[in-house]
Amino acid sequence: MSEQEIASPCVGVCSMDEVSGFCQGCFRTLEEIRQWWDLDNAAKAEVIKTAAAREAAVFGE
Repeated sequence: MSEQEIASPCVGVCSMDEVSGFCQGCFRTLEEIRQWWDLDNAAKAEVIKTAAAREAAVFGE
């Protein structure tokens, strides 16, 4: 049985913040967004973890 692909964290708010360089919707960098479909699931999970940490830092969670 093959491993199920991790879904993109894109929420359809595709706007890059000029100061941070992160997408205002998913908190990924432009490079992370570009590479998403070429990443394996372990790398995708790491991107999601990193983006969640960025979001928490912005919103103080």
